[in-house]
Parts: sequence; C-alpha cells; structure tokens
Amino acid sequence: MLARSAVFDIYGDHLLAGSGWAPVAALVQLTGDVDVAPAATRTAISRMAREGWLAADTRHGVRGYHLTERARARLTSAAGRIYSDAPAWEGHWHLVVVEHSTDRSQRARVQASMGYLGYARLAADTWVAPRRSDDLSQTLDLGYREFFARMESDPQSFASSLWDLPQLSESLRAYDRWLTTLLQGFPDDPTDRQCYATRARALHEWRKFLFTDPGLPPEVLPDSWPGTDAAAHFRRVASRLRPGAAAYVQGCIEIALRRSA
Repeated sequence: MLARSAVFDIYGDHLLAGSGWAPVAALVQLTGDVDVAPAATRTAISRMAREGWLAADTRHGVRGYHLTERARARLTSAAGRIYSDAPAWEGHWHLVVVEHSTDRSQRARVQASMGYLGYARLAADTWVAPRRSDDLSQTLDLGYREFFARMESDPQSFASSLWDLPQLSESLRAYDRWLTTLLQGFPDDPTDRQCYATRARALHEWRKFLFTDPGLPPEVLPDSWPGTDAAAHFRRVASRLRPGAAAYVQGCIEIALRRSA
C-alpha cells in the first residue's frame, strides 16, 4: 500500500466526519499497521501539505495536520461514491467540452481527472457520463462547456463502446473473491487493531474502483452485473469492522496526545 493512499484513507474514512485533524505520530502508527514505513508516511504527509490537501496544525503541543477545505470536498465526494448508491438515472447523458490545450501534461491531467469523475472520452476534447459530477469546477483547471443530451443509440451499446465493461466486470469479480480470501481465518472476536487493518486493506482495494468504475446505471449495464454484489459485500464487511476500527484510530490519537503531555 502506498503511503499517500494510506494517509488519504485514514483522513477520508475516520477523520472527515470529525475534526479532520490527527497527530503525525498517530498517522505514522496507523500507516505502519498496514505495512507502510514511517519515513514514507512522513514524506507523503509533507507532499500532501505542499499540494494543498493538508495543513500543518499544532494542537495541545502536538504536531499534526488537518484537512483543507479542498481535501474535505474531495473526500466527501469520494465517500459518497464508496458507501452510497448512485441516484436513479434520468435517461440523459452529461457532455463536457473541455478547452483544448496544446500542453501534453495538461491533457494528461484532464484525462486522469475526467476518468476519476466517471467520464469517458467521446471525442478529442469531449467527455460523457451518465450523470453530472459536482466536482467538475473544482477538478478542471481549464475552461469547459457542458450540456445534457439523449442519445438515439441503444444505451447499452453506447456505454459498451466507451467503457471496457468486460475488463471492469472481471476486476469486480476478482475483488469479491479477494475480499472473501482476506476474511478467511478472521477471528470471531477480533482486536480493534485487527478490525482497523483489515478494514483499511478492504477499503484501499475498493477505493481503486473510483478511478476505473464510472458508476453506470443498471439501464446501460449488462445483465447480472457483478458490481452490485461486490459493493454490497464490501459495505457489509466495512460496516462490521467499523466500530473496532474507529476505536483503534481514536486510541492512537489519544496515545499521541498523552505522550506529549
């Protein structure tokens, strides 16, 4: 697990609903529980602060970092996609025409950003998704025009021409199998640390689908789409492990505060 991803997961999954703050020592402990080296965690935190995701914040004499408003907005949106079903589809597609750029790196950023938001490329600078993303204005650093349209073509055929649904289907099935394997031998009475580490690994792998799964509505997906079962499986596991995981995170924060007293 990459240090940056592990830190984002801690903030998004455990700190977002509260103060959004954690001591550096607690972050190092928590990422260490999923096999991330302390030096890698400290480097990731510094880089995330430079990029505007975290801000240094010393509380009670303890050095820590809190989420910036930009990070809160991104993580709130991500949490909605991870833990909630998408709203019902209204039958039209959202099209976005992004201002053309001759800068290759900027075009690559646009491609990565639009993919994360669930859009597929329809033409050179035109992107399409079944729903409008509320994160567009915060994500794109280029001008764009947007509008809604209904397609004359069959919705399933249209979707399959834009997204690699067979590959996504296999990835979802693979996750479902992996999660079952992860829980094999998991104790009936786990420690809080075991709950935290297992939930963190399950979330880390599931969160990758934010970058590959556009959250297409059932109307445009093949029959027996595995995403429904995979999402339900993940959410059952996450819900089961949440109390112990939350207690462990809070305990790590309290230990870091006591050590400074």
